Amino acid sequence: MKSTLLLSLLFLASFSYSQTTIKGIVLDETGESVIGANIYIQDTYDGTSSDEVGAFEFKTTMEGEATIVVSYVGYEDFSLNITIAKTDLSFNFKLEPSASELDAVVITAGSFEASDKRKAVVLKPLDIVMTAGATADIAGALNTLPGTQTVGETGQLFVRGGAASETRSFIDGMWVQKPYGSSVANVPARGRFSPFLFKGTIFSTGGYSAEYGQALSAALILETTDLAPRTKTGVYAMTVGAGASHTQRWEKSALDVSVDYFNLSPYLKLMPQNIAWDKAFQSVNTQLVFRQKTSKTGMFKLLSTFSRSGFALQYPDADNVLQTNPLSLNNDNLYLNTTYKAMLGEKWSFFSGLAYSNNQDNISSNFGLDTKDESIQLKWRLGTQLHEKVSLKFGGEYLASQWDEAFQDKESQGFESQLKETYLANFVETDLQLSKKLLARVGGRFEYSQLLQKMNFAPRTSIAYKTSKHSQISLAAGQFHQTPDNEQMRFQQNLNFESADHYLFNFQQIKGGRIFRVEAYWKEYRNLIRQAANGQRNNLGNGFARGIDFFYRDKTTINNGDFWISYSYLDTERWYRDFPEASTPNFASKHNASLVYKHWIPKWSSLIGFTYSVASPRAYNDPNETAFNAARTPVFQDLSFNASYLTTLWGQSTVIYVAINNLPGFKNNFGQRFSRQANTDGEFTSIPIEPGAKRFFLVGAFVTLGQRMTEAERKAL
Repeated sequence: MKSTLLLSLLFLASFSYSQTTIKGIVLDETGESVIGANIYIQDTYDGTSSDEVGAFEFKTTMEGEATIVVSYVGYEDFSLNITIAKTDLSFNFKLEPSASELDAVVITAGSFEASDKRKAVVLKPLDIVMTAGATADIAGALNTLPGTQTVGETGQLFVRGGAASETRSFIDGMWVQKPYGSSVANVPARGRFSPFLFKGTIFSTGGYSAEYGQALSAALILETTDLAPRTKTGVYAMTVGAGASHTQRWEKSALDVSVDYFNLSPYLKLMPQNIAWDKAFQSVNTQLVFRQKTSKTGMFKLLSTFSRSGFALQYPDADNVLQTNPLSLNNDNLYLNTTYKAMLGEKWSFFSGLAYSNNQDNISSNFGLDTKDESIQLKWRLGTQLHEKVSLKFGGEYLASQWDEAFQDKESQGFESQLKETYLANFVETDLQLSKKLLARVGGRFEYSQLLQKMNFAPRTSIAYKTSKHSQISLAAGQFHQTPDNEQMRFQQNLNFESADHYLFNFQQIKGGRIFRVEAYWKEYRNLIRQAANGQRNNLGNGFARGIDFFYRDKTTINNGDFWISYSYLDTERWYRDFPEASTPNFASKHNASLVYKHWIPKWSSLIGFTYSVASPRAYNDPNETAFNAARTPVFQDLSFNASYLTTLWGQSTVIYVAINNLPGFKNNFGQRFSRQANTDGEFTSIPIEPGAKRFFLVGAFVTLGQRMTEAERKAL
C-alpha cells in the first residue's frame, strides 16, 4: 500500500515536472477584457477559457512546434505558431471584431443585453457587479437603466408601469419561481442569486421572444457561466457576513460549491434604524454548480441553491399603525435547475431543461400565516438553419405547481387555500434575413392553464433595419398573457388570463465606444383583475402605459472613465384591483433618471464609482381625502459611492470593497401607511414609509487563495 502510494506520488511529480504552463490575457480592440474566450492548442484537448478579467492559464505536456488558437463569438479567430519547451509561456492576445459582427443587424427593440457573447451590447457582466448603489444586486443595477421605476420600499424590478410580479426571471431558459428573498411589506428584499453566477443578462423591457411567457411587462433572462477557467478557492468577510467558495476544474468538467452566512446584528448596532428589530436578518445560503462538457458542442449544467433565513421586528398594527405587534418571518427556499444543450448534426441545435422550486414562508404575529409554493418545469427547444437567410426555433414547456396557504388569527378559526396548476405552452419563432440590412422575427406562443381552464395564443413580431454601419432602428409588437396572482385566485378560479399588447420603436447607435439609444412604447392592458363591491373578482379591468426612454453611454471621452445616463418618461393609468376609478398605480413615477460613473485609477489599482438617481413623486391614496390617489410622495434622490482596491494579502489576490448608499443622507419617503380603521375623530392615522436607515454602508475583503494577481490582470480590471 505504502509503495503503491509512493510510486503514484513519484509519477505525479514527474508528470507535473514535464508540464508547461501557458498563461496570459485576452483583450478586445478597445483594451477591454474578453470573458469566456476559448484558448487551446490546436488538435489537442489542452486549453481553457478566459476568466472574469480576461486572464487564462493552463498546462500542456506537448513539446516542440504547436499552434495556439483564440476564438470568441463575434471576433476573428486568432492563431499563433509557438514553440513549447520546458519554459512557461505568457501571452497578451488582442482580438479584432469580425466583419460580419460589425455589419450585422440585430433585434434591439425592448432589449438591454449585458453579455460577452457579442460586441454590440449595452453592458458587460461586470457592470452589473460594479455599479454603485446596487451592492452587487442584479435588480439594483438594472434599476439604473431606462424603463424602470424606483420603488425603494420593495427592492424589486418595476418596468414601464408594470407591477413587480409582471417581470419574470429565467435562468438558462428556465423560470425562477422566487427570484427575491422573502420579506414583508415596506421592508425591501434582495435578489437570491449572485451576479457572478452569470455570463450574460438580457433585460427585455417589452416585446420579448415568444420562447418566454407569463410576464405582462418584462423578462429578465440570465445565462450561467460555462466551465470555470481553473481551480481556485475564495473566502470573504464583510460587515454583514462571510463566506467561502471552491472551484474544482477538470479537463471537461467543473464543480463550484459555496457557503454564505449573513447576520446583520453587528451592523445594526452601528447604524441607527427606523425599524425596531427584535432579531436582525440572518441567513445561510449554499450553492452547488456542476458543468460537464459532453462533446464538442454538448454542455450539461446543474445549479442547486438552498437558503434559510429569518428575522423578527415590531410591525405596525393593521388597525392602528401607531401601535406595533411582534412579527417574525422564517423562510426556506430550494431551487434546482438542470439543462443540456448540444448540436444534433451540423444544422440542428437541441436544448432541454428541468427546474424544481420549493419555497416555504412562516409568518407569526397576532396571526399565523404559512405559505408553500412548489413547482416543477420541463422544457425543450429545437433550432435549425433552414436556409442561409432563414432560421427556425420551436419548443414547448410543462409546468406543474401547487400553492398552499393557511391563515389563523385570534378572533376566527382561520382558513386554508390551495391552488393546483398545470400549465402547457408551445412556441415557434423564425428569423428572416430579408436583406443585408433588414431582419424580421416572427413568432407565436400557445398557452393553456388547467386552473383557469382557458387557452390563448400570443403572436409576436420584430423588425430591425440597419440605417448605417453603426446604427439601426427596430420595431416590435406582440401580445403577452399572465395567469392572475395566487392572492386573487384564492377567492375564485373562473377568471381569464390578464393581457397586455406591446408596441415599441427603437433607435440605437454604437460608435467609437459610445452608445446612444432611444425607445418609445405603448402598452395596452386588458382583462385585468377587478374587485367588485361584493368582493367578487372579474376580468373587467384595463389600463395603459406609454412613454419614452433615453440611454447614453460613453467609454471614450474621459480617459479611464466610463459613464452612462438614462432617463424615462412614463404616463400610465389602471382601473383594476379595488381602484374605484382609473388612476396611476402607487409604484409608478412619471420621471426617472440615473447617472452612473466609473473611473479606473491605475496608480492605485483602484476602481471608484458614483450613481445618482432621481425619481418624481408617486401617487398614493390618503383615505382622509375625498379624491382617490391624490396624495404624492416627495421626490426621491440617492447618491451612492463604491470603490474597489486590487491588492495582495499574504501573496494572495485580494479585492477590498467599500460601498455607501445615499451618501448625502437624502430624506426619502415612500408614502404613508394608514390604519385600517378610523380613530374616534373619524381620521385614519398614518406613519411614514421610510428606508430602514438614511444610509447603508458595506466593507468587505475578497481573497482568492493560491492565486497571485498578474500585472496584466490588474490592467484588465
